[in-house]
Amino acid sequence: MEQKKKRSIMRGVILVILAIAIGYTVYAAITKDKIEIIAAGAEAPDFEVIDLNGEKHRLKDYKGQGVLLNFWGTWCAPCEREFPAMERQYEPFKEQGVQIIAVNFAQSEFEVEKYVTNMGMTFPVAIDKTKSVFTAYNIGPLPTSIFIKPDGTIDRIITGEMSEVEIIQYLESIKPE
Repeated sequence: MEQKKKRSIMRGVILVILAIAIGYTVYAAITKDKIEIIAAGAEAPDFEVIDLNGEKHRLKDYKGQGVLLNFWGTWCAPCEREFPAMERQYEPFKEQGVQIIAVNFAQSEFEVEKYVTNMGMTFPVAIDKTKSVFTAYNIGPLPTSIFIKPDGTIDRIITGEMSEVEIIQYLESIKPE
C-alpha cells in the first residue's frame, strides 16, 4: 500500500514537470515571434546596464568604439574557460578603442561579485536583473558574444566558447580605424 502511494506521488510529480515543460515551450514559441531577431549587419539594440562598481554603460555612449557584449552565467563552464582570455585582451584592446562588457543573467549580486573576484575580471560586469538586455538581443545559450562595430552595427554573433585566438581575431575586426 505504501509503495502504491509513493508511485502515485512520483507519477504526479512527473506529470507536473511535463506540464510545466510543455507550457514553457508553448510560451517560448509564442513570444519568440514577437522578439526581433538580431543578426550580423543589423543595428545593435541600445541598452543600459549598471556594472558592479555602480557605473552606467549605454551602448550609444560607445559610438565610435568597438564593443564586445558577452552574455554569461556563473554556472556556465564555457564562460569560465573563456574569461581568462578576455581578461588578457581587455587592456590592450581597450587602449585601441574596443570595450568589453560582460552581462550576467539575473543572478544575485553576491554570487556575481564573488565569481568576478575569484576570476580576477577587471572589465565591466553588469547584472541584467530584468533580463531586458537578454531579451533585446534574443539570447539563448550561454555564452553568447555580440561583436559590435564602431558604427553600432553587429559584426558577428558567437554562440558558445571562443578560443583566445578567436577572441583576438574578432576584437581586431571591430577596432575603430
